[in-house]
Amino acid sequence: MTDTHDARLDRRCIDTIRFLAVDAVERANSGHPGTPLGAAAVVYTLWDRFLKFNPRDPAWPDRDRFVLSAGHASMMLYALLYLTGYDLSLDDLKTFRQWDSRTPGHPEALRTPGVEVTTGPLGQGFGNAVGMSIAEHWLGAQFNRPGHDVIDHYTYVFASDGDMMEGVSSEAASLAGTLRLGKLIVFYDDNNISIEGNTDIAFREDTGARFAAYGWHVLGPVDGDDVTALEAVIREAREERDRPVLIICKTIIGYGSPLQGTGTVHGEPLGLENMRATKETLGWPLEPTFLVPDDVLAYLRRHVELGQRAQADWQARWDAYAQAYPEPAARFQAQWEGRLPAGWEDGLDDLFPADTKPMATRNAAGTVLNLLATRIPALLGGAGDLAPSTKTLIDGGGDFQPGTFAGRNLHFGVREHAMGAIANGMARHGGTLPYVSTFLIFTDYMRPPMRLAALMQAHVIYVLTHDSIALGQDGPTHQPVEQLMGLRAVPEMLLFRPADATETAQAWRGALLHAHGPVALALTRQNVPVLDRAKYGATDGVLRGGYILWESTTRQPELLLLATGSEVHLALAAGEALAAEGVAVRVVSLPCWRLFDGQPAVYRERVLPAAVRARLAVEAGASLGWEHYVGLDGAIVGLERFGASAPGEVVLEHLGFTVAHLLDVAHGLLRRRKAA
Repeated sequence: MTDTHDARLDRRCIDTIRFLAVDAVERANSGHPGTPLGAAAVVYTLWDRFLKFNPRDPAWPDRDRFVLSAGHASMMLYALLYLTGYDLSLDDLKTFRQWDSRTPGHPEALRTPGVEVTTGPLGQGFGNAVGMSIAEHWLGAQFNRPGHDVIDHYTYVFASDGDMMEGVSSEAASLAGTLRLGKLIVFYDDNNISIEGNTDIAFREDTGARFAAYGWHVLGPVDGDDVTALEAVIREAREERDRPVLIICKTIIGYGSPLQGTGTVHGEPLGLENMRATKETLGWPLEPTFLVPDDVLAYLRRHVELGQRAQADWQARWDAYAQAYPEPAARFQAQWEGRLPAGWEDGLDDLFPADTKPMATRNAAGTVLNLLATRIPALLGGAGDLAPSTKTLIDGGGDFQPGTFAGRNLHFGVREHAMGAIANGMARHGGTLPYVSTFLIFTDYMRPPMRLAALMQAHVIYVLTHDSIALGQDGPTHQPVEQLMGLRAVPEMLLFRPADATETAQAWRGALLHAHGPVALALTRQNVPVLDRAKYGATDGVLRGGYILWESTTRQPELLLLATGSEVHLALAAGEALAAEGVAVRVVSLPCWRLFDGQPAVYRERVLPAAVRARLAVEAGASLGWEHYVGLDGAIVGLERFGASAPGEVVLEHLGFTVAHLLDVAHGLLRRRKAA
């Protein structure tokens, strides 16, 4: 910005942000006034002097990204969005934290224009921002050409003491430093206060030294209420293009209030008397509430014109780029809009013919991934130091590393939590289709960002291998039991557990088609047969979540056998044995419960007829949840305990995953049905 700044107007703008937040929290009788009072000058200086944004087009590809990792300070962000001209009204601010409000208690990316990511759980926004920076660097390396830097923006983060305490921030910061991600700037709001009191009771480290050790450029401490000092340090930070930057801002939480500098002001309304005292101290009128002086609004609303002008300038540069380089320009446009290239599905149905030798579904998934990677340029990702085992390396894709940011293979290290948060940031940035991978058991380390991916409907694909006790000798620490059911319970998330290579190809297809949410693929370590689809049901049923895989007769079945993943083969073997006894039996594969439950009732009835009450479900995981399909009269062969360390086939046998045991249970069901 080149404006001549009026210090008194700056102060009025800062105080407007402060008291819009205070008044909204007071009106809601809920919220966090402390950080907006203490740190309003930090965010004001950034937004007014440096941030590149267009309030009339929040999705402009080359805008700067601003992430409020300290999501409890949401009203500070909402005030900025309203004042600078986003589609947010003063009435929206007045409905802070109310039902169906556009200003929820913590920022939600799908609810409020200008909110980049959903934050609140501390540290997640920090990890998201690292992902956004990775996306910016990768897209720039893929698409920029000499004289045409059409992807060139900054990622800014506002982070609190609490963010710095969370392990996910440490993981993400370490990777960002290793990758030398320039144009990533974090404002550390160092106010020494958390809910329980002074941070000294739990947090005494030298944060700046820690970040310097990670490879960051550290600036400050700087007075977080001094606009001149803040402007100078931000300008210096922007000059550092080869390392991420941490700016340590010393602030006073609850500045100006009788409660300043205490934990009390963090997350409680000031109360009427304290609010009045704060306004008197800072020279702000007691009435009316939600005051926005005309000169403040006029000054900050100039960002509408400035943003439109900045985007128009970029558009002119983009048009010149598109004329000079039409192919990459068209490719970028398709990636940005989330369009899959023509022909991306070709050959998937024939990738694994009937004579394919038994193979682990993790291996099949790796084959599918590498085929898709040749057709879908936006696809990139990696694993938590497990890619050779999870089969998630893109052959010939190159490594994303300093100096080679065009590489498609990301190396996250042993950092599952940060990996998930980074993937969310990549997805929310736009232009990329990220996948991440680990063992299914280690989703326990990644669950917070997986849940937030679902809340944001971020298109992230999780490739999760070693999906059951069948992995064997690594033992119960590595054998998932409750993880399948836990992931199925997450709203907006799809979980596929394919039975063989052919179902795995369809599961990948489903993962790519489900563009408005995360998708998990649960895959085997052990080899499983590849089913002959001339004999068994066509795999198009995978995209419906469940289908009739095989049945012994065309008449109404007496018994339904339901399974997912590797246990489908066990169910088939048991079904064929029962059929040899003269039992009319049907085997149903249910690779994705959420998709199946969303099918029309007539389809679900065709697959699972209500009249057939003898039902047996088998899955090498927690049995909880299967009653949804087998009802009170059915039976479940699952796990009510942890696994054990032994060869996989031995573990399965001892825990009841055998044809003999399934036959015993099935015979019992049939006897009870006849007796009834």
